Amino acid sequence: MPQENKGKRNVKETNDDMINLIDNLNRNEDLKLNRRSFLKSIVGASVALGLATVPFSAIALNNKKEDLNRQKIIKLKDLPKDSSVNFNYPTADEPAILVHTKDGNLKAYHNKCTHLQCPVFYDKEESKLLCPCHRGFFSVDNGQPLAGPPQRELPLIELEVIDGVVYAVGRKVRHGA
Repeated sequence: MPQENKGKRNVKETNDDMINLIDNLNRNEDLKLNRRSFLKSIVGASVALGLATVPFSAIALNNKKEDLNRQKIIKLKDLPKDSSVNFNYPTADEPAILVHTKDGNLKAYHNKCTHLQCPVFYDKEESKLLCPCHRGFFSVDNGQPLAGPPQRELPLIELEVIDGVVYAVGRKVRHGA
């Protein structure tokens, strides 16, 4: 074998591009960029990104959202049994009604009829919520329609009583019977 061809085994002496495709490959670079090293770097990057989100997760878990939605309505001693009071919850543009029933239960609902958004009032004589626009009646106990055109229940306002003060703490649009 001549000296000049010693390092060029399997190389044909031609200028055709299709035959000389392996001239640009370097075996040392191939060993550095193989499948195993690629997967190691992907796993390492995933672990690093996962660990970077841990502080944000801890902050989100410690953040108390229920305190943001809590709103004082009235002192319980200022609301006698078989009476009601209007308030706005969760925003100043959304009216609600709180009813202290004859039995001493507290119930609160969104104060717009589900038929045509007319205001709802507490009727003491019948112990029902009344929509005067089309004579719609709702149950005070569960907000379900009893008579008239409304077909859906009133959205429920969840309540808490702490140290004699009534607070609105949440709202359920579809709460069932």
